[in-house]
Amino acid sequence: MQLHKRDPKDEIVAAATTILDDYGIADLSMRRLARELNISPSALYWHFANKQQLLGAVADRVLAPACTDPGPGPWQWRVRTVGERLRDALLSHTDGAELVSACLAAGQSQAATDIVALLAVSARQAGVHPDQAEQVGRTVVYYVLGFTADEQSRLQWDAAGAAEIRPDADPAGSFAFGLGLLIDGLAMRVGAPVT
Repeated sequence: MQLHKRDPKDEIVAAATTILDDYGIADLSMRRLARELNISPSALYWHFANKQQLLGAVADRVLAPACTDPGPGPWQWRVRTVGERLRDALLSHTDGAELVSACLAAGQSQAATDIVALLAVSARQAGVHPDQAEQVGRTVVYYVLGFTADEQSRLQWDAAGAAEIRPDADPAGSFAFGLGLLIDGLAMRVGAPVT
């Protein structure tokens, strides 16, 4: 694959995302990506200063479907909607939760920051003090990342034939239950009605 006239950064991120989906995060190296694009590894560094920047761009691509504001509605619905969209985005890519978790920790994903901000708006709408609203957003994101990383690991173990580790029979239901606990706990903390 050669870089074409389109935005080369977009092509690089698309190729990196394909490697992620096909082989997982462990096999997403600058060398492998350069080989897939039929360019020298140094050419990648023209567009991305380091691998962390590249991974951040891939994480932003993975998270794009979860970044849109859900629109007007009760804060509980907004938190639930953003959480579900985030889980869906992570599950749509191999090792999506692991990638985004690493990029969030390194401050390399603008999309992850945007999702935290969406959740912080909902927290303020619930009555959380503005100084704590971002922490509420981060807490929800950490829950979704942790749940989804576990879910993806279990699916990988199951695919590898590890008999003692089976995927949850109803992962969507388990996820919704946990997210509901967070929402209800926040409602109790701010004195809002529990749904």
